[in-house]
Amino acid sequence: MPLLALPQPYDFLASTERFRSYGADRANLWHEGALYRVVAGREVRIEAAAGGVRLEPWDDDAVVPAVYHLLGLPFDLGGFWAWARDEPVLAGLEEPLRGYRPPLAVDPWEMLVTSITAQQVSLHSAFAVRSRLIERFGERHEHAWAFPTRERIAAAGEDEIRAVGFSNRKAEYVTGLARSDLDLGGLASRSDEEVVEAITAVRGLGRWTADWFLARCLARGDAWPAGDLGVRKAASHFYGQGRQLSEQETRELGERFGCWRNVACHMLLAGRRTSG
Repeated sequence: MPLLALPQPYDFLASTERFRSYGADRANLWHEGALYRVVAGREVRIEAAAGGVRLEPWDDDAVVPAVYHLLGLPFDLGGFWAWARDEPVLAGLEEPLRGYRPPLAVDPWEMLVTSITAQQVSLHSAFAVRSRLIERFGERHEHAWAFPTRERIAAAGEDEIRAVGFSNRKAEYVTGLARSDLDLGGLASRSDEEVVEAITAVRGLGRWTADWFLARCLARGDAWPAGDLGVRKAASHFYGQGRQLSEQETRELGERFGCWRNVACHMLLAGRRTSG
């Protein structure tokens, strides 16, 4: 299997922990020490190797760019940690998170549907519903499933979506998104403000969804999902001096991180998980 070199240090196991912690992720499936994902209609095996990861099959046009994004290569972690040495809390996280690189969502459609499943529920519940949606409407390969296409969900009835665990409202949201005129492919070329405006114009998609889309799909440096409860808890743990920060206080805290807000968010979340 060819080697895809990654900036070092890189801890494959720690960096892919999200795909195992909340239940099986059928579209990013962990199996026998490797991560499987369907890219451009083919199942790709990604496994740890000295200096990076090994891929099978290898395809410079489709597989490599997708895996680079999935594994968080857009993040300049070297630059972040160099900057963070003057930020005591973040500087203290460099050693325990050495080698951790936050993963990213490869497909904007998948990211938004996943956000709908996660509204107002635990991540364990969201992963369970997401997996049932994938199994019902996706295409199975040897190990992983291809995430259901926008066209497949657009053609489904809301009763079919409810049957896999979506609430009435969320079934309306996901079918409405599928049938909307939102140009998902064009979002990457738009400004942060334009992305927020486009996403929140779709029924059922609010600022929380837009902020996470900027953070986890587009890897925008200024993204800071201050309205997320997990982000607030992590910010409070490290900066609240024993009290829970409000959403406004969390939003204001993000200003101190400047253009490193997104990476700081991921590291605070990871640091909170590892600190118990």
